[in-house]
Amino acid sequence: MNFEDLNALGAAREPFFFLCDFKAQNLEYTLLKDLKESDIEFCIDENYLQKVHEHRFKKTPNPFAEYKKKFDFVIEKIKSGETYLLNLTQPTKIETPLTLKEIYALANAHYKLRYKDKFVCFSPEKFIQLSGERIHTYPMKGTIDASLPHAKEQILNNKKEMAEHVMVVDLLRNDLSIVAEDVKVEVFRYVQTIDSGEKKLLQVSSHISGYVGANWHVEIGNILKALLPAGSISGAPKKSTLEIIEEVEGYERGYFSGVFGLYDGEKLDSGVMIRFIEKTEDGFIYKSGGGITLDSDAILEYNELQDKIYLP
Repeated sequence: MNFEDLNALGAAREPFFFLCDFKAQNLEYTLLKDLKESDIEFCIDENYLQKVHEHRFKKTPNPFAEYKKKFDFVIEKIKSGETYLLNLTQPTKIETPLTLKEIYALANAHYKLRYKDKFVCFSPEKFIQLSGERIHTYPMKGTIDASLPHAKEQILNNKKEMAEHVMVVDLLRNDLSIVAEDVKVEVFRYVQTIDSGEKKLLQVSSHISGYVGANWHVEIGNILKALLPAGSISGAPKKSTLEIIEEVEGYERGYFSGVFGLYDGEKLDSGVMIRFIEKTEDGFIYKSGGGITLDSDAILEYNELQDKIYLP
């Protein structure tokens, strides 16, 4: 399957579901009318009804010293000018009596996906939306424990978090400019509350849009290909940062931090595949991470990586 196939489906206004891995090397799509025959469940709903559950995962984090080596490697790359923002992710072993189907059913998220008996994700992060004559993206960068005193003010006034968010907004503005005109930041740094089970988190996002015209349907595949991998979970500058990620992370992201979405014949909506559980021969692996800049603190980043391991 290739991205040009999506152009043809868009030209025919044929609804389809798609997913793509982090490296944009493996694209899969299924016509919406055929989706019931596949072992795939997904839901895209910004107004989902919150389901109450008490489930917690048992986590077995990698040692901090191991993470610190990778963190220090990234910091040296930043100092040498090869990157200035890199999203460093790691796998964490978790234990749960639940199946992937049960995890999917319990999770609360705007973007949910269960892909066969291989992985499940429940993501709060949009990738792109195409509707009317505009393209929209909503980069998410900056997380804090909502229970901390004046948490909202802390996250919005933190210089490191501000710098990181500005970097990713700039990256996404540049990315959208590849496929759109009149690119602008509609809303800069708004805060949303996310229920992580054990605690509530505040997450900072921005809204960026651009003009693509009414004929974007015939360019769906080209647009997706040009924007992948997603800037918010790779870094900047993108090319050299992706090379560093390949060198430092020490595992394959696979579909984690890739994207999935739905084209219904009129509009396209898609999410970034974060909050991600993969089933392996050795049990469940939860993949998570965060953005590293020169001002990042290793222990805080390590703790944030663990905070993101939850069932919403």
